[in-house]
Amino acid sequence: MAVDYTVIVVYLAGMLAMGWWGMRRAKSKSDFLVAGRRLGPVMYSGTMAAIVLGGASTIGGVGLGYKYGLSGAWMVFAIGLGLLALSVFFSARIARLKVYTVSEMLDLRYGGKAGVISGVVMWAYTLMLATTSTIAYATIFDVLFDMNRTVAIILGGSIVVAYSTLGGMWSITLTDMVQFVVKTIGVLLLLLPIAVVKAGGFAEMKAKLPTTYFDPLGIGGETIFTYVLIYTFGMLIGQDIWQRVFTARGDKTAKWGGTVAGTYCLAYAVAGAVIGTAAKVLYPKLGSADDAFATIVKDELPIGVRGLVLAAALAAVMSTSSGALIACATVANNDIWSRLRGVVRRAEDAHDEVKGNRAFILIMGVAVIGTAIALNDVVEALTVAYNLLVGGLLVPILGGLLWKRGTVQGALASVSVGGLAVIGLMATYGILANEPVYYGLLASLVAYVAVSLATKPTDAAVLNAWRERLAGRSPELATDEPVPAHR
Repeated sequence: MAVDYTVIVVYLAGMLAMGWWGMRRAKSKSDFLVAGRRLGPVMYSGTMAAIVLGGASTIGGVGLGYKYGLSGAWMVFAIGLGLLALSVFFSARIARLKVYTVSEMLDLRYGGKAGVISGVVMWAYTLMLATTSTIAYATIFDVLFDMNRTVAIILGGSIVVAYSTLGGMWSITLTDMVQFVVKTIGVLLLLLPIAVVKAGGFAEMKAKLPTTYFDPLGIGGETIFTYVLIYTFGMLIGQDIWQRVFTARGDKTAKWGGTVAGTYCLAYAVAGAVIGTAAKVLYPKLGSADDAFATIVKDELPIGVRGLVLAAALAAVMSTSSGALIACATVANNDIWSRLRGVVRRAEDAHDEVKGNRAFILIMGVAVIGTAIALNDVVEALTVAYNLLVGGLLVPILGGLLWKRGTVQGALASVSVGGLAVIGLMATYGILANEPVYYGLLASLVAYVAVSLATKPTDAAVLNAWRERLAGRSPELATDEPVPAHR
């Protein structure tokens, strides 16, 4: 294992080195939070694909393939569909807003007053997302070094917190680009063909497994619908995803770069399901489906290659973890703390804002590591996060983009009713039940439409300013200095 260990250690050291390099580039708030809004299509596509394809998509995707066969691809496939929908229909307008958070967008659209409550919901989502990614370090480091769970979480989490705190989005962008390359090589180019060959090829796999393993809908229509509702729509509104859209140097980069990343996600989904199906042939009686990834890597790959593929799994977890962490810190500082203090920042490039956001990443990072140590069930934590996000924020965000009659009162009612309904229904039906997100989303929609129609329409001046901002013509944007593009 010495060669494998060396590969992993070099990889981790490289992540820290890029964090240090990114610190030298992060001179302004724009640099620190959104990489100066100047990523070109290559870097944008790679980093967007990296953040959405985390440990759940890699380890969990293979586990679903082990349990259900090719239809196990639907979870990650739903993520890819969401990214495609965001990129094609909304990303250009989102990029032109030149904001830092989803709550800022809601304030612009509705004329203020929606930011704090929506910020709290978004903060809870990003905190739980970062926590679930951090918990996944325990699985990977246990395979690598037979390491204690708490020590593994602290080690993996500390590395992510370190490079994220140093350089913010610049460091995260650089590390995510490396992680994207490592995942592509490790999972798509190495593990996928080796797993299929070791299982005897597709003919042998079909001969040894039930026909349901090769049914595209074998996982069940209700499950597929739930995946689409939670993950596809979740991709449209998450702060972690929007913050990457804000890094694009222009609306065309956001649209076409995101489309490439979404298409890559679809391929990654199929690859994970095929690897899991092959693992079912090789190891038909594993104790847990989520052990399939680690088992096939540990037993079937040659020395060196095994280290690279485990580094790919580590890359998947780190990319999602770092993206969720900076999103959590950005929301906590800009949408909650600054608003509660009544602080309005107008200088885009104020150096004290870099220090403030850096401090919040460190604070949120410590909170995430502590929460990850305390929690055991990754699936439940992730389900709570997405239920709150979709049930509380989907309607007011998409309503603001698509329906001009929506009002700030309708938005606040939608967030409050949807969020409380989801929490109450999870307590009644159970966290993993489908009913909370179904009925919570319906309640949010009814509240939004009813209250919006019952209250005074949004002021015409607010809507005009909103349209100007969406078109990229707002005079507030004229202060943004042109910067060279980065590919």
